[in-house]
Amino acid sequence: MADNLCLLGLIILSSLLTGTSGVNNPHVFISSGENVRLPCNNALSDCNSSTWSYVSRFINSATVELITGGINKEDTERPERLSLGSDCSLNIKNITEEDRGLYICRQFVNGEQGTDAHVYLYVLHVSVSSSSSSSSQTEISPGRSVTLSCRLYSFAGSSCYDRVHSEELQLLWVNQAGVDLKTDSRYQILFSSDHCFITLTTTLLNEDDNREWRCQLTLRNQLQTSVRYTVKYSASETKVSVTAGSLFRVIVMIVEMAVFAAPTVILLQIICARRAGRKDSQHPEEIEMPTILQ
Repeated sequence: MADNLCLLGLIILSSLLTGTSGVNNPHVFISSGENVRLPCNNALSDCNSSTWSYVSRFINSATVELITGGINKEDTERPERLSLGSDCSLNIKNITEEDRGLYICRQFVNGEQGTDAHVYLYVLHVSVSSSSSSSSQTEISPGRSVTLSCRLYSFAGSSCYDRVHSEELQLLWVNQAGVDLKTDSRYQILFSSDHCFITLTTTLLNEDDNREWRCQLTLRNQLQTSVRYTVKYSASETKVSVTAGSLFRVIVMIVEMAVFAAPTVILLQIICARRAGRKDSQHPEEIEMPTILQ
C-alpha cells in the first residue's frame, strides 16, 4: 500500500511539473463506446520489451499489468479489448467510463528499465433518464420530460476540477448545428460545482423524433471529443399515435357524412315517392270483374 501511494505521489508530481503539453504526460480525452490509442512516447524500435500497466481511478488502487513483454495478460478483465500497436502504443476497443485512469508504458534496454511514459485517460459519457412511471426502463415519447447527463470521468490523482479551472476545459450541450443550447429557453442546462458534470432537461415534442443533441468537451475552445444522443421514439408508440389519429379522422368523416347525407336521403325519398305516385296514376291496376254465370 505504501509503495503504491509513493508511486502515485511521484506520478502526480511529475504531471504537475510537465503539464498537459508535456511529452511524458499526455492527457487523452475519449467518448464512451469509441476506440482509443494511447501513445508510448519513450518507445524503442523493438516493442517486445514493452509493458503496459494501469492504475484505476482510486488513489489506493494497485497497479495492474495489462501487457507484459509485448503479450496480453490473460488474467486481466479486458484482454480481448487490448492490443499493442507497431509503435508500442496501447489500443483499447469500446471504451467505457471504467477505463479511465492512469496508463504507464515501461520498456527495458539490455535488462535496464527505461523511462516510463504516463498517459491519463479521461472518458466522456452520457446517460439518460425520463419522467416515466416505469423504473425498469426509460420510456422516450412525446410529452415526457427527459434529462441527459454528461460527465467527464477522470483519474483521482488528476482532478477534473483542477483541469477545468487551470486549463479551460469546458462541457456544453449543442444541437445538430453546433449551437449552444443555453441560448434556447426550451432547455434547462445545469452544471455541477466542479463543472465536470452537465445536464440537459427538456420536454419532448412530436418533432423531436430523430433529433440529435451533443455533449461536447473543449480545451481552450478546441474540441476534444463529444457524445451524441439521438431521440428515438419506439415503433409501438408511433403505431398507437398513427392509429389514434386515423380513428379520429374516420369518426370525423362519418359525422360529416351523416350531417351532409341526411338531407340528401330525405330528398331522395321525396323524389322516389313522387315518382311512384305518378306511375300509379298513369298505370292503374286492373280491377278483376266477377264472372257472370250463364
